[in-house]
Amino acid sequence: MKHYSILRIVSKLLIPYILLFALYVQFHGDYGPGGGFQAGVIFAAAIILYGLVFGLEAARKVAPPLLMETLIALGVLIYAGTGVAAMIGGGNFLDYHALDPHHAKHGQHLGILLVEFGVGVTVAAVMISIFFAFAGWERVK
Repeated sequence: MKHYSILRIVSKLLIPYILLFALYVQFHGDYGPGGGFQAGVIFAAAIILYGLVFGLEAARKVAPPLLMETLIALGVLIYAGTGVAAMIGGGNFLDYHALDPHHAKHGQHLGILLVEFGVGVTVAAVMISIFFAFAGWERVK
């Protein structure tokens, strides 16, 4: 593998800002455009860029496949758990108002935040796992 110094330096400078932007999109999604899906894709793009520039093994050290599998399940559990918590609170599945019956607006905000976080975690982990699956394939001769 050739070492492209400029590409590596620029990537090292950009990746933290890409990750920071993903967090912004994640937690600003309930107030404006954005949310879990978009943030998950942006976060995964940073890890994929890291893998393309520094190699697949380096990316697997940063985001181990076992961790990605765990995060996929955890994100789905956060999403579903928010819906179940609403049902336990006396509402329907994903009825956010039931999360805080005294302050419906707070329940709405909390519910959206949790659901979007679950979606973001799942999407990022799935996209990274798909990259690892395709990047690890050897060409058949």
